[in-house]
Amino acid sequence: MSDAEIKSPGEIPVRPGTPVVDPKALARDAFEMLIRLHIVIKNARVYEPNNEMFQEQAKALYASIDAFLKEKGEAALQVRQSALFCNGVRLKFVLATYPIFKSVLEEFREHETSVLAFLPGLTQEELVRFIVAFSLRDKKQGMSYRNLVAALEAADVSHVIVGMASATETFASLHKDTARVYFLGILHLKENFKRYQGGEKLQINTTKRLMQSIFNHIVDDESFIFGLTNLKNFDDYTLNHSVNVCVLSLALGRRLGLLRSELVDLGIAAFFHDLGKLETPLDILNKPAALSNEEREIMERHPHQGAEKLIHLKEFRRLPLRAIHVALEHHIKEDLSGYPRRFKGQDVNLFSKIVKVVDYFDAITTRRVYRKKSFTRAEALSQMMDLSGTEFNPVILKALVNLMGVFPIGTLVALTTGELAIVSDLSPDPKFMLRPRVKLITDPDGNLKDGDVVDLSNRDPQTSLFPRTIVKVLDPHAYGIEVADYFLAQAQ
Repeated sequence: MSDAEIKSPGEIPVRPGTPVVDPKALARDAFEMLIRLHIVIKNARVYEPNNEMFQEQAKALYASIDAFLKEKGEAALQVRQSALFCNGVRLKFVLATYPIFKSVLEEFREHETSVLAFLPGLTQEELVRFIVAFSLRDKKQGMSYRNLVAALEAADVSHVIVGMASATETFASLHKDTARVYFLGILHLKENFKRYQGGEKLQINTTKRLMQSIFNHIVDDESFIFGLTNLKNFDDYTLNHSVNVCVLSLALGRRLGLLRSELVDLGIAAFFHDLGKLETPLDILNKPAALSNEEREIMERHPHQGAEKLIHLKEFRRLPLRAIHVALEHHIKEDLSGYPRRFKGQDVNLFSKIVKVVDYFDAITTRRVYRKKSFTRAEALSQMMDLSGTEFNPVILKALVNLMGVFPIGTLVALTTGELAIVSDLSPDPKFMLRPRVKLITDPDGNLKDGDVVDLSNRDPQTSLFPRTIVKVLDPHAYGIEVADYFLAQAQ
């Protein structure tokens, strides 16, 4: 796998000649512009355009946009599902700024648009005309995209562009790139296993670049890559499982506040955590019955064997030392039982504790020949919480639960409408942790369909009630549903 094969996801294209800027500085200036836009739109629905307060806020908004345009060439806001981008940079919102973020997304939804771009040449007078037109709304139906375009034309607004066609294509492209990196991970691990068995050097430098790329996709496309970890390949379980553990460990480590350099090392450690299973006979790994004492002893050798293999690698010096710890310790429980035995409390590495939690989570949510019953992700987290402090480190486990949410991405749920849906994204607002975004996959009569993605936190504008609510979590296997297929379809 060459350097060119591992790359960061593409960004939203912006106008030719747009200066290259610091993403952090751009995000900071974009937040200021969004706050002022939010205020002016709210004022426009209360005051007339000649009102002194409205004019003052409109002037401040114009100054913000004008400065943004002079420095960056264009100010293009774009919505991709539940994410907001400015000039291709994803804007991250915290709890304090979330109400503004939610309000802006609601404005886009009301106007059936996904793109709002301010162009050079915009004057303050034209901006005011745009705000007045944009703020108009039929109380019953809102303002459709077609009506918005007509209103902007009537107001002679030519330096503000609205659109919606390119957003879906760009988001699909991001998903496609994310899926590509995920499967490159499986292929790269398979190649390394073959190289090891053939006595060749492992491609550690390429592995490091892969970890950087996976991390970038977690930052830019977290919900989708979490959806891909629902993929469970029975024939290549160790490969598939190791990549899932790698992805989720990186995400969990990021949530725990590890530095980027530490996350790369954690990713490599998780990637190779089961290297020792190369020495475990397949008839033991895939035995469809309980292991004998002798077979279990052989199985429990794989942590030692994995650590020994990593130590004896020709490129050992380029391998993070903590990868050795993880290979050896990822089956050590929080109470120091598990295997291998004879560990002391301070001996178990933090990375090992992280991988331990994720390894267990992915394992029990996967069907195996020796365990026909697999847990749903929600069931797995509930069971794991019962083992907090004995099997798992409580702080790390709590971080995983918070990362996954009450209804983890990929969970099959039944709604009050009788429809079935798959959780596709979590609500960023803690108040709506029970109301994620879901993709509808059946109608109320149970007929399969390729339905819309709906936000369960949105209320009916006429009744102020929630149209849909989750009733219960379902086992997708009982309904013959392969959850990962729905995420893979988004990348095609």
